[in-house]
Amino acid sequence: MHPPPYQWPPPARMPWAMPPPPAVRYDQLARTPLHRWWRPILGTLAGVGGFLVISFGIVMAAWTVAALARLPLVMSGDRMFVDPLLDLGFHLTVIALAIPVVYGVAWAIQRRPAGTLSSVVGRLRWGWLARCVLIAVAAVVLGQLAEVATLLLTGVDPAYRWAGWEAFLPAMAVILVLVPFQSAAEEYMFRGWVIQAFGAYLRNPWPGILLGAGAFATLHGYTDWGIAYVFGFGVLMGWLAILTGGLEAAIALHATNNVAAFGVVAASGDLNNALQQGELPWQSVVGTVVQFAVYGAAVVVIARKRAIQALSR
Repeated sequence: MHPPPYQWPPPARMPWAMPPPPAVRYDQLARTPLHRWWRPILGTLAGVGGFLVISFGIVMAAWTVAALARLPLVMSGDRMFVDPLLDLGFHLTVIALAIPVVYGVAWAIQRRPAGTLSSVVGRLRWGWLARCVLIAVAAVVLGQLAEVATLLLTGVDPAYRWAGWEAFLPAMAVILVLVPFQSAAEEYMFRGWVIQAFGAYLRNPWPGILLGAGAFATLHGYTDWGIAYVFGFGVLMGWLAILTGGLEAAIALHATNNVAAFGVVAASGDLNNALQQGELPWQSVVGTVVQFAVYGAAVVVIARKRAIQALSR
C-alpha cells in the first residue's frame, strides 16, 4: 500500500473576490483583505479608459447603423443625430454603460464583489430604493413649486410650455426607460467608485464625498448658481450614501430629479435643448433648498425608523 501523495491537505484556494470585513461603513467597502495601495489607482485608470473605449465603439457602431439606415447625422459638438429624440436616447445610453464598466473594474482589479458598490449588503436594496423614490417625488414636487412661486413673486415667467401629447408621450417614454440608468451610472461613478476609492486609504469619508461632488459638478455644463446646485447635490448624495449604507437614496433623487427636468423639456417640445446646461436663475436656489431639506430630513428619519443597515455584516 502506497502512502498518499500529501501528508497534509493541499491549501484551500483563495476566492477571486473577497468580501469586506464586517462592521464597516459604505466608504470602507473596498478595504478587503486583498486591498493593495495600487488597486484603486489602477481601477480608476482602467475605468476611465474602458468607458472611453466603449463609448468610442458605440459611437462607431451607431454611425455605421445610421449610415446603412440612411438616418441623417449632425456629428457636430455633442450632437450626433438630427432627430433630437434619437440623439437624447443615444447620449443617455452611452452614460448608462458606465454601470457595467464600474462593476467590472471592482471585480477584476479590486477583486471584491461588484455588488459592494451598491450597498453594505452587497446588492441594491430594491425595497429601500422604492421608498426613496416616493420621498424623492414629494421633494422634487415641493422644490419645483417653491421655485415657481419665487419666480412669480419676483416677476419672472417660469417659461413652462405645452407642445401637446404627440410630442410629449414618445419623448417621455424614452426618458422613463433610460434616465434611471443614466442617473444610476453617474451615482456609481461619482459616489460609488470615488468615495470607496478614497475610503480604501482614508478613515474620513469627506475627502471622497467632496472630490466626487467636485468632479460631478465639473463634468456638467452649469454656470453660476447651477454650479452650486450640482456641487451641493453631490455632497448631499455622498453624505446619504454613507449614512444609509448604499446608493439607493442617491439614485432615487437623481433619477426623479432628472426625469422631472427632462419631462419639462419634453412637454415644451424643445428636445434640441434637452442636453444643454448653463446658467440657472437665483430663484432656483429656493427650490433647491426646499428639495434638499425635505429629501435629506425624510430619508434620515425613515432610515432610522426602519433601521436601514448602514454597516456591513
